Amino acid sequence: MNAPDQFKPTDVATTAPRWRADGLMARLGPRFGTELSPAALPDLHWVARSDNLATELGLTGWLQTPAALALLGGNALPPVGSPRASVYSGHQFGQWAGQLGDGRALLLGEIDSPAGVQELQLKGAGLTPYSRMGDGRAVLRSSIREFLCSEAMAALGIPTTRALAIVGSPAPVRRELMETAAVVSRVAPSFIRFGHFEHFAHTASDTSALQALVDAVVERFYPACQDAPNRALALLEAVSRRTAVLLAGWQVVGFCHGVMNTDNMSILGLTIDYGPFGFLDAFDPAHICNHSDHQGRYAFSRQPNVAFWNLHALAQGLQPLVTAANCGGDGDPIDALKAAMEPYKTVFAETLQARLRAKLGLTVDHADDADLFDDLLRLMAQDRVDYTITMRGFSRFSSADGAENAVVQDQFIDRAKFAAWADRYAQRLRLEASVDTDRAARMDRVNPKFVLRNHLAESAIQSAQGGDFSEVHRLLNVLSKPYDEHPDAPAAYAALPPDWAHQLEVSCSS
Repeated sequence: MNAPDQFKPTDVATTAPRWRADGLMARLGPRFGTELSPAALPDLHWVARSDNLATELGLTGWLQTPAALALLGGNALPPVGSPRASVYSGHQFGQWAGQLGDGRALLLGEIDSPAGVQELQLKGAGLTPYSRMGDGRAVLRSSIREFLCSEAMAALGIPTTRALAIVGSPAPVRRELMETAAVVSRVAPSFIRFGHFEHFAHTASDTSALQALVDAVVERFYPACQDAPNRALALLEAVSRRTAVLLAGWQVVGFCHGVMNTDNMSILGLTIDYGPFGFLDAFDPAHICNHSDHQGRYAFSRQPNVAFWNLHALAQGLQPLVTAANCGGDGDPIDALKAAMEPYKTVFAETLQARLRAKLGLTVDHADDADLFDDLLRLMAQDRVDYTITMRGFSRFSSADGAENAVVQDQFIDRAKFAAWADRYAQRLRLEASVDTDRAARMDRVNPKFVLRNHLAESAIQSAQGGDFSEVHRLLNVLSKPYDEHPDAPAAYAALPPDWAHQLEVSCSS
């Protein structure tokens, strides 16, 4: 396959990754994973690269080299350290699943970068001891979805793991149909999950591994917890707060994760493991984006409560380190663990309200805001209005008395109900006496015009499976600046989804 022009080497200076020999997982030792090499693939080629992430990591030139292609495709090893697959356990769909682990992911190691120390991981690099019944591979279809959504979420300001590149290969991989292999290079300060803590709480004969994990995470990522009377409790509270911020971010952009198992929850409060995700088209709080979620456990409206449930699972994983002697308060470990999780509720509610307030152009907290927001969301759900288009349209709302505001009103079926709500909203805007043009500019900075709708991803996948990656690149360019107008972008990127989009289904194999 001939490389497109954007994939051909250039004269840009090539600074190779600065690998660290003493990465966090390496220091934790063999109890936490298995050293192994990725399995090579034939005829590697670039599918897509994130220039934005490469710039943040100081790897712009290197990412254009054959050495980068070989490393990120799993056909070469870093110069120092040993790749390893990590072991963890977890609850899946609310049931204890026992040992899981990196079934198709492989941590190459840690690199120093202008963005700080980052782990570089390959997804789809072959079998690991934790692959269970899987083949350890990823396919082009799912790799494109993860790559695009990782970078789209970062541009939306949602905490997330990142994706540096997709490397493709003609090697066949069987899923429902025969597909071709791909490897996504994923980047994050750490890929440690709730399930890591659960694993050592459930399987270890003593608390040494669990304590070592808590100490390593606290010392690297939560230094404010180092001097706490009990590091495990302090860590749980800090993670609860980060998770609350993450979930508020998901809800305000209409993002559905689809498989919020505890092994898919980041200890750093990042969005991790993009599988059967989806962004809302029509606003439906009961929307289930994962075709495999037959009970609707991970429906959109349930995500905040599921995250809190997952924090309870994390608390159970940390419980062996919390005793009557070291938990403080009245000496009850269970009460101490519950108290550490309690900030989740307040932080989530406050963050969600603040972000909804910003999306509607309001700058001052008001006693009636919660009712105003709730009533709007009920109207949106009743009429199944398009979430992204409607929220973006509110920046064109006029607060003038008697204004028609057809740009937004036309999205609703029950115009009388919307008109009554709009009168309340206009009065609320007039309380702040802000100029509509100034408000519009603020709102356009927090209401995206573009999100990765499933049908857009599907169109890019179909083209890529035919050897044309240009649609992946176009989408990436637009999604990297989702709040801009992009007048040259296809109109379909910001339009209502076509009828065929309603037939799309994504599942855990996506």
